[in-house]
Amino acid sequence: MKDKMMSFLFFLPSSKTLSYSWNFGSILGLFFFLQLFSGILLSFYYNADNGFDSVQYVMYDVNCGWIFRLLHFNGANFFFFFLYLHILKGLFMMSFRLLKVWYVGVTMILFFMIIGFMGYVLVFSQMSYWAAVVIISLLSVLPYFGNFLICFIWGSYSVINLTVKFFFILHFLLPWFVCFLVLIHLIVLHKNGSTSILYCHGDYDKILFFPYYWLKDLLGFLVFFLFLVFVFFFPFFLGESEMFVECNILKSPYHISPEWYFLFFYTILRSISNKFFGIFGMFMSICILYFLSFFWCFGNSKKSLFFLIYICVILTWLGLNLPEYPFLILGQWFSFFFFFFFFLWFFFLFFLNFFFL
Repeated sequence: MKDKMMSFLFFLPSSKTLSYSWNFGSILGLFFFLQLFSGILLSFYYNADNGFDSVQYVMYDVNCGWIFRLLHFNGANFFFFFLYLHILKGLFMMSFRLLKVWYVGVTMILFFMIIGFMGYVLVFSQMSYWAAVVIISLLSVLPYFGNFLICFIWGSYSVINLTVKFFFILHFLLPWFVCFLVLIHLIVLHKNGSTSILYCHGDYDKILFFPYYWLKDLLGFLVFFLFLVFVFFFPFFLGESEMFVECNILKSPYHISPEWYFLFFYTILRSISNKFFGIFGMFMSICILYFLSFFWCFGNSKKSLFFLIYICVILTWLGLNLPEYPFLILGQWFSFFFFFFFFLWFFFLFFLNFFFL
């Protein structure tokens, strides 16, 4: 056991061409366990029967409770920021060629988004209440048992305290299942090796993990220091004003919008007028990552990847704005460009490589 740990921490063969973007994965691990630690402490004082007041109780009455709440709140924002950077790094390095690593990673992304949404609801503020109403209502597109699922999750015919308790239990349990996925992700990754700027992951360009990558890991500690500065000096910079208002079931917010890391999907959802296809497009915008290994491996263009980043940034910005002209029209066009980028451009590359090269 000791020899395995030593080989894992010191003598692991690692590519000598890995860049500092290699740290995104380790930074994600750092913030993931910070979320686990702060979440466990917050769960001691959270009361699902009175969610909004219990959050205020943690902030004002629990000794050092405000620290753990701010760490958890801002940690989620930093986590998703580096999660998206990690995805872009994987696309840039063509990591989807490592099928097992890629599929486990995409599955983890889906679970992280589910967990993030559930945590968003637990505050039970004005915005989170109506987010629960809107998002869970999307299940009505499922034939036969869609309405049954809505009532089952809500615990009634509308969002009530039992809904918050349902989300609280899942929000607490799912991260432990994700820990299992993280372990599988690391085992498969260390078995196959990481991709590098040479687009290789074999044993022909390897060096020992220590000390080179131990020094590179210092970037993670620098990021964590900047995170602490952000927490203590700009604690609510990334928070919506409606998140500080207790929910009012008789009046919805003027503009319902999720956290910034869900704005991209929200824009696609509201840009498609048909409810079923809007939900389908929203889920396919992330599930499409499962299919990259089937057609992107036939062609790789850095310019097209930067075009994809531009589209995603614009879709995120459009989600911040009201669903009115011209933002609604722009959202529809950029949603079209996003799916055109995947379904048409890379199928064209596939046929080009298959028939002419």
